[in-house]
Amino acid sequence: MRTAIGLDLGGTSIKYALVDEEGQIMHQGIRPSSATVSAGAVVDQLCKCIEDIERFLSSKEGIDLKGIGIGTPGIIDETNRIVLGGAENIEGWENIPLARIIEEKTKLRTVVANDANAMGLGETMFGAGRNFKHIVFLTVGTGIGGAVIIDGKLFNGYANRGTELGHVPFIANGVPCACGSIGCLEAYASTSALVRFFTNECFEQGIKVEESNMNGEFIVARYQAGDPLAVKWLDKHCDYLGHGVAGFINTFSPQLVVIGGGLPEAGNFYIEKVREAAFRYAMKDCAKNTEIVVAKLGNSAGTIGAASLAFSLLN
Repeated sequence: MRTAIGLDLGGTSIKYALVDEEGQIMHQGIRPSSATVSAGAVVDQLCKCIEDIERFLSSKEGIDLKGIGIGTPGIIDETNRIVLGGAENIEGWENIPLARIIEEKTKLRTVVANDANAMGLGETMFGAGRNFKHIVFLTVGTGIGGAVIIDGKLFNGYANRGTELGHVPFIANGVPCACGSIGCLEAYASTSALVRFFTNECFEQGIKVEESNMNGEFIVARYQAGDPLAVKWLDKHCDYLGHGVAGFINTFSPQLVVIGGGLPEAGNFYIEKVREAAFRYAMKDCAKNTEIVVAKLGNSAGTIGAASLAFSLLN
């Protein structure tokens, strides 16, 4: 049986799993990422995750470990081995030859990719995108990540620096974005943007809210209870996101748009609202063959996606 290790690196934690060629998880776990400490501390935590899987494998027979795939925030070089930068939530995570470092420490072949690209590849190989070759993948959370699959292969742009779909310019002279630009799609349609807009209007209207408890799940609950402000801002959020999706449909004319993250998993009403907005704004001829669906891999998307890198890129 052929397997791969998938590591999903985040600002708070590292999720890790041993995944087989059918996308089934055989063993998994989670560790703190030490992202606020140093790059070296993050590498140490990655190695501890790998060590845990190796301990699991030590009592198993007939398992062929193909290698390691790592999904990480930031921009990765065209060789899928070096983290160039762009991961502001991980201390010192810049110009890191991550694949080489992990290979030297573990003696296992390693490949690295942007985390959204890894998730998109995972959904293509093992999730909602199975049997499709032209896909746009979006993950909606603190930010908006994206991946584009063209003819069954990841499209990354020249030198692996493209498909930053959350940072498509959305509104001129709009609100500042975490990337340093202004008016990006992420600044309007991410979960953190929804929370920000909702919270700000609560304060403007003198409505007391506990900011520490404020998140997308809270707003969805208030929406389902009929809270007028929650209805207003969740409707706006879905309209913003649908408007952005329409732009990707007009650009790529994909067979599928796959949307993942906590909010898309809130219920059918969410994807229906985004779908309605997207098809309202998109050119009909471009959208003729497009479906908009929720990602299927859920909380395992990152680890399965990272393992899919090894299956796809390590020959």
